[in-house]
Amino acid sequence: MAKEKIAYVCSSCGYDSPKWIGKCPACGEWNTFSEYKVGKKKAGESVGSSVWASGGGLSASKSSPVSMSKIETQDEVRINMRDGELNRVLGGGLVAGSMTLLGGEPGIGKSTLILQTVLRLADMRILYVSGEESARQLKLRADRIVEGLEGSMSDVQVVCETMMETVFEHVKAVKPQLVVIDSIQTMATEAVESSPGSVSQIRECAAMLLKFAKESNIPVIVIGHINKEGTIAGPKILEHMVDTVLQFEGDQHYMYRIVRAIKNRFGSTAELGIYEMVQDGLRAVENPSELLLSDVREGEELSGVAVACSIEGVRPLLIETQALVSTAAYGTPQRSATGFDLRRLNMLLAVLEKRVGFKLPQRDVFLNIAGGIRVTDPAIDLSVIAAVLSSNVDTGISRDICFTGEVGLSGEVRPVSRILQRVAEADKLGFRKIIIPRANMSGLDKSKFQIEIVPVRKVEEALRELFG
Repeated sequence: MAKEKIAYVCSSCGYDSPKWIGKCPACGEWNTFSEYKVGKKKAGESVGSSVWASGGGLSASKSSPVSMSKIETQDEVRINMRDGELNRVLGGGLVAGSMTLLGGEPGIGKSTLILQTVLRLADMRILYVSGEESARQLKLRADRIVEGLEGSMSDVQVVCETMMETVFEHVKAVKPQLVVIDSIQTMATEAVESSPGSVSQIRECAAMLLKFAKESNIPVIVIGHINKEGTIAGPKILEHMVDTVLQFEGDQHYMYRIVRAIKNRFGSTAELGIYEMVQDGLRAVENPSELLLSDVREGEELSGVAVACSIEGVRPLLIETQALVSTAAYGTPQRSATGFDLRRLNMLLAVLEKRVGFKLPQRDVFLNIAGGIRVTDPAIDLSVIAAVLSSNVDTGISRDICFTGEVGLSGEVRPVSRILQRVAEADKLGFRKIIIPRANMSGLDKSKFQIEIVPVRKVEEALRELFG
C-alpha cells in the first residue's frame, strides 16, 4: 500500500509545510503547526465534493475560461432576514449562494441569534444542522424565543449530525433554501482521519460547504468558536474561504450585544448591529443612544463623566465615557481602559501633560465605555480628555454637553467625518451644547439646529469652555 502523505499546517494563517517547524515563516507565530493527512482525491476535486454532486442534479462539467467582456452582471439576489440590524451588517440581506461565518465567545448568544432569525423566515425551507445540542434542547430554546416573536413562524427542519456525508444526504432529501451549521468545529468528514475540530477537518468541511453553496446557489450560515486570543478558532484559511465573517461581541454581564462585520464581499465592513439580551432572546436596538444615555441624563452631575458622539458605520451613536483619576497607591501608576484602546489613552495622557500642562505621572487613570461597547472612532478623543480632567479636578460636566473631535499630538482638535449626522443626533436627543472641531464649521449651517455648536481649535479652548 502507498504510504499516506502528511503535511503540517499553521493553525493561525494556514501556511503548509512538508515538515514540522517551530516558527511559522508566514505569520511569525510559534508552535502553531498541526499534522494534516492528505487524502487521496482526483485532480481538480476537493475531498467529499462528489458527495453532493452525485444524484444532486448538479453539472459535473469542468470550468472553462470566459472573456470578462462577455460576463453578464446583475444585482445580487438578497434574502430579507426580517431583522433590520442583521440586514444592515450583511449589506442589505443574505446573498444567495454565499457562505457566512458567525463567531463569538461561548454563551454570547450565537445560536440564539441564528435560531430566532431563521424562525422569522416563514416562507423558506431551512435545514438546521446541530452538532452541539440535541433536538430537545433546540426545541426548548425555540419555544422561549417564539414567545417574543410576532407573526407566523417557519417550520425549521432540525437534524443532529456531525458527519458531512450524512448532512448532504439530508440536504438532498429536504431540499432547503438555507442551511445552518452549528458549529463548524463539530463537523467531520470520513475522507480525513482526524478528530473533529482539527485543522484538517475544519479545512475540508469548510471546502465542502463552500462548494455546495456556490454550485447550488443555496446560502450557508456557519457558526464558529472563539479561542482564548479572541479570534475564530481553526485555521485562518477558514476566514479567507467564506464570503462574510461576522463577529458577535459583548460582555456576558452586560445586556448589550454587537454584531460587527470583519469581512464582507457584498457590503461594507464598517456597519454594526446592536442587540439587547432579554428573557425571550435578542431584541434589536433601533436607537441605542437613548438607552445608553437614559441613566446619564438623570440625577446630579458626577465628575469623570462625558458624553461622546461617535459614528459606527453610517449610524451616529452617543455613548458615555467614564474616567476615574486617583493617587497611585503602589508608586507605579496604573493605566486601564475598557472598551477603548489603552495605547491611545496613554497618548492622550501624554498630550495633556505636554501640551496642556496637567501633570498625571503619579496618578492612576481608569477609563470605561459604558454599556460594554468597544469604540474605535477617533472622534471620541475629546470626550476622553474631558472625562479625565473632570475626574482629576473633581468637577462635574453638565449633562447637556456632548463632544466630538480627534485630538492630535500637538494638542489640536482635528476634524471628524459626518459632522452633520453627529450634530443632528445630539440635537434630536435634546442636548443643549456640542463641542466640535473648528475645521468642521465650513459648510455647517447652525440655523438648522436648536443645539448650540461650539467650535474649538485646541484642547485648551475646550477645557476653558468647560471649566472656565
